[in-house]
Amino acid sequence: MLPSKGYRTYRGRTSKGKIALGVLLVLIIFAALTVLAMQRYIVYDEDGRPFLRLPEREPAEAPEELPPVEDEIDIDIDVIIQEPEEPSVKAFSLTATPLTGESWQAARAAAGTAYNTAVITLKDIEGNVYFASETAVRGAVQVEDDTMEALSAVTGEEGLYTVARISCLLDPRASRSDLNAMGLKNTGGYIFYDGNYTTWLNPGKEAAREYLCGLVREIAELGFDEIMLTDTGYPTEGKIDKIDYESEGSPLAGNLCLLWEALRKTLEPYDVKLSIELPETVITEGEEPVSALVLARAVSYADRVYTVTEMERAETLSSLTLEAEAVAENRVQAFVAELAAAPPAEWEGDFLLLSAPEE
Repeated sequence: MLPSKGYRTYRGRTSKGKIALGVLLVLIIFAALTVLAMQRYIVYDEDGRPFLRLPEREPAEAPEELPPVEDEIDIDIDVIIQEPEEPSVKAFSLTATPLTGESWQAARAAAGTAYNTAVITLKDIEGNVYFASETAVRGAVQVEDDTMEALSAVTGEEGLYTVARISCLLDPRASRSDLNAMGLKNTGGYIFYDGNYTTWLNPGKEAAREYLCGLVREIAELGFDEIMLTDTGYPTEGKIDKIDYESEGSPLAGNLCLLWEALRKTLEPYDVKLSIELPETVITEGEEPVSALVLARAVSYADRVYTVTEMERAETLSSLTLEAEAVAENRVQAFVAELAAAPPAEWEGDFLLLSAPEE
């Protein structure tokens, strides 16, 4: 069936003129709105000509001013390094005889944990040397078959501090072996005998100092932590007025310092302490002219000072020793009282029992 006649819906293209007219109308409206918005910024000059003045930007707020920075800031800070305190000395000693494995084991067992230090005599007042020394004069070395093994056990024990004691200038063997080079003479040119008929080395003679330094070097190589010098002054008994000190223009105390200084230098490569045993009177009086021992000089070289005394006087002697050290600004770290009997367990002072402890 054919469709009925009439108009159909028009689906043709929109006229270009109408599009252009629409765009123009939009532009006119935008321009008008822009003019209205800018009206408040239009001003006129003296001739009536309009011009546009846009609002000025407000300056940004200045940042808060910071305090000036110094180029260098010096801050003094006192840093105090607290050195660990050394444990108090609780020492025992063995008699002046060659050490053996058996004697050491017995003494160590009796000491137990009550003692932290062992003192072994390696050169006595007779000039005997109790280790296999290559420096000692002929006939001085006195050892047993296992002495060196026993000494190795002593120095090798972990946690045990070890001290080798040597009679320094009181040495009949070495002084007689070479009187001219090492011995202390009388005014007649012969060897000097003290009140006990024993003989001494002369610290003013270089050969005597070298002999002692050689022994000390060997002891340090054995592994001991400290070497204690006894009999380190001139003799005080016998016909003292008959001694030929052979020290023209050189004070006797200076000769002792020469010896102590030489021994300290010998020990420097080994990090071994040097201690000196002093008579009680040297500490209480400050010096002993006959022996030439002077407390202020001794503390310049000794890491520890030992003195044979009674327990009730130990605290006073310790105070006097440390006071002398403080004045001289020297090296003494402790005063050790050498006692005939062990003090009570609650006693806090440093001490050396002059014998092996009893079980």
